[in-house]
Amino acid sequence: MKKLHLVLAFLLFSSAIVSSQNFSAKVKDSESGEFLNDVTVTAVRSEKIQVTDTNGNFSFDGISFPLKLKFSFIGYKTSTEIFSASEEGKIIELQRDIDGLSEVVLRSSNIPQKLLKESAAVSVLSAEDLKRVDDFNLVQNLNYVPGVFVSQGALNTNKIDIRGIGARAQYSTNRIKAYINGIPLTTAEGELTLDDFDNSYLDRIEIYKGPVSSIFGAGLGGAINLYTQRNRQDQRSVETSFSYGSFNTMKTGVNVNYVEDSLDISVNYNKLDSDGYRDNGAYDRNSFVVTAGLLNKKGNRWDLFYNYTNLKAFIPSSLNQDDFLNSPTKAAFTWGSAEGYESYDKNILGLAYTHNFSENWKNQTTVFLNSRDGYEPRPFDILDEDRNSIGLRTNFNHETAIASMPAKFSFGAEGMLEFYEVQTYQNLYQDFENQGSVQGNNLSNNEQDRNYINLFGQVQLELTSKLTADFGVNFNTTSYDLQDNFNQDSEDQSENYSFDAVLSPRLGLSYEAFAGKHFYASASHGFSTPTVAQTLTPEGNINTDLQTETGWNYEIGFKGNWLENRLYTEVNAYSIQIRDLLVARRIDQDRYVGVNAGKSDHYGLEFTSVYQQPISNDLSLNFMMNANLTDYTFDKFVDLGENYSGNELPGVPEYMLTPTIGFDYKDFSANINYQMFGEIALDDSNSGYTEAYELLNFRMNYNTKLTSYLQAGASLGINNITDELYASSIVTNAVGFGGSAPRYYYPGMPRNYYAGLNLKLSL
Repeated sequence: MKKLHLVLAFLLFSSAIVSSQNFSAKVKDSESGEFLNDVTVTAVRSEKIQVTDTNGNFSFDGISFPLKLKFSFIGYKTSTEIFSASEEGKIIELQRDIDGLSEVVLRSSNIPQKLLKESAAVSVLSAEDLKRVDDFNLVQNLNYVPGVFVSQGALNTNKIDIRGIGARAQYSTNRIKAYINGIPLTTAEGELTLDDFDNSYLDRIEIYKGPVSSIFGAGLGGAINLYTQRNRQDQRSVETSFSYGSFNTMKTGVNVNYVEDSLDISVNYNKLDSDGYRDNGAYDRNSFVVTAGLLNKKGNRWDLFYNYTNLKAFIPSSLNQDDFLNSPTKAAFTWGSAEGYESYDKNILGLAYTHNFSENWKNQTTVFLNSRDGYEPRPFDILDEDRNSIGLRTNFNHETAIASMPAKFSFGAEGMLEFYEVQTYQNLYQDFENQGSVQGNNLSNNEQDRNYINLFGQVQLELTSKLTADFGVNFNTTSYDLQDNFNQDSEDQSENYSFDAVLSPRLGLSYEAFAGKHFYASASHGFSTPTVAQTLTPEGNINTDLQTETGWNYEIGFKGNWLENRLYTEVNAYSIQIRDLLVARRIDQDRYVGVNAGKSDHYGLEFTSVYQQPISNDLSLNFMMNANLTDYTFDKFVDLGENYSGNELPGVPEYMLTPTIGFDYKDFSANINYQMFGEIALDDSNSGYTEAYELLNFRMNYNTKLTSYLQAGASLGINNITDELYASSIVTNAVGFGGSAPRYYYPGMPRNYYAGLNLKLSL
């Protein structure tokens, strides 16, 4: 009996030892690799709390496994992880919460710089920001950025303008440069489509507002830089997601990650389908993305990006005022009868190599290939196009000192060759009732070769410990070549044309008046070349009198932290003068030509404020306020004998205000955001305006770790809670033909709902 007691005592003692153990680990910054001091580490079950030391170390005594720990630190995303006993000594990486903004290092600048010290207006959207609304339309997130306005006609019909530049484009985005992981997305003629990209694989978006030609080349409005997620911790994971929304909108996705030592690979597939809110509005998109990185022993790195998109999206087009107010779900009669749509297969491939010659010398070179094979039946014709491009971007960085002043240099080049083949055919839909579009005879057959070269340089000098100056310059040449394969006689339109070279300088100053509070001022030149379509006359010849559109941006601003970095504010005032203004003159139903018709002035104020308030280890509140006021007018604009000088630019709201309130409680998060947009002028003569409108949106998220291997998440949201009738996009200068009323309006989405689920398995 005594032996039995001894055995039981031994078993109980052994059990106590097994269930009560020690655990230690370290915490570091996921980007810089620096170990973090004063991170609060909470053992969720026992509620024991430890704080990391200056080397990022922490430890717990008398705990049991599996061990669930929560890591919280101001300026970083709160993280919860489950550990086993075998993970003793593990290094935990915390990601910066770029809602905090002040410590964000911009990745798109030729010379890496903290946002706080950048002498330019740059807005940053984090992966968390992209979860404030539904997952179906990436570009709608840009409508929360001051100075940016997205006209949303449909999932595939979006137009982005920055500070009013690009607002008068008809159905697409131009005058803005865009990149993904450093690979150009804007075509050689200046057209841009961001609709194809999905927030499921994006880590952040950086938006430069105003001319930044000295960094990115032709982009009078600014630049948008997308970055995919970078996985640095060793992992093997598979994540699946499913979302469903109103109008039978469904999105499914699969994401596979593999990270081990110096190799990281991510593969993402997603499919988005929708019946659409309006007639002839069905949408079907398949997207496949691969990113990979390899770091060699010398610290040099290879990066790969590949994206394939297959799209077929029907086009309901715009409506006249009566239909907009009374029958917003209908399609325009001609587009509905023709069952007009656009479809394409698109590929983007980029390979980048980053080489460190020394501590002070570095180079990154990217080679890229783009292709797009498109087919678009329209009521007035059928467009069949094929575009292929190849290019290279290289950038050298050097750090040194000039007269004892720290200096950073950047210089490089970007070039693209683009080969575009386009044919148009008769659309015989009127001859074949209820059959939709029917291809008829060939109307045109052209080949267009386009190319550009940008040479750029930038220097940044620390004049004092508080004052930094940067100077940049860009030199651009652009040329087009048109080959007419349809007309072989006197009507042959074959021609080539080169625009005058453009030199675009930039000067910026940033001054730290007080700790964490910076004033800046800048002057920058920008330009945009006409698209090939704009250069063609009504007869199809190249208009050699057409000039590059240019402008100067003058700006002053303030960026600062307050209340122990819990509050970040940014305010700026700018003035942009555009010369040789490119105007789309309507010559027929849905047909336009480009003309240089004058000058415009763009004045504006932009404001950003982000406040974070930790209430406890489990609860935090955050508030965000973005706003802009605009005064965009034609300085001098006379077209076809009509004088529009002094009128407002059409297509841009007079103001924008977007307050957002959110909270995080344990595994829950939620936000409610309010969007207010002012009146929009419909045409150059300001003959009419849209009504100002307001939208109220809500989203709630739940994310938790079920086990050390399995994570789960759910989301639920409502858009346009008040069911506001509004025009989400307008066709500027629309004209009615044959006695019909002009079709200015794209109806915005009514109240709509969505929900989503996702599971992540770590192997």
